[in-house]
Amino acid sequence: MPILFNRVERGNPQNPVAPKKWYPVLKTISRLEEKDVAREIADETTLNRKEAEMALDQLEKVLIRNLLASNSVQIGDWGTFHLTCNGAGADSKEALTAGNIKNLNIRFVPGKSLKDALTKATFIPAESVVSKSQ
Repeated sequence: MPILFNRVERGNPQNPVAPKKWYPVLKTISRLEEKDVAREIADETTLNRKEAEMALDQLEKVLIRNLLASNSVQIGDWGTFHLTCNGAGADSKEALTAGNIKNLNIRFVPGKSLKDALTKATFIPAESVVSKSQ
């Protein structure tokens, strides 16, 4: 199935008098909840839905525990999770403390199989799907 996008007109904030341009913005049509993911895993494996839910729950626990222990977590060719942070600068090395860290961010770097899958993506304007269904 193709990926949907909307056409959005935007101005240049650095040059407000410049002509506006049109840009693609990807459209999400729904969100798969954890139970739905578990159901799909169960449909494609020998696990039942509850076992798949437990496996996803354990994956979350392992991911959190290891990220909080300064580890990155690589899941096969799927990709790697790691933490980054935003913080305030200090005038000296000695003045820099953990208090300078303002927030943590979880980053995901896709692996080869996921990157390869994305190269096969196709796109269609979202309004073409709406107009076909009417």
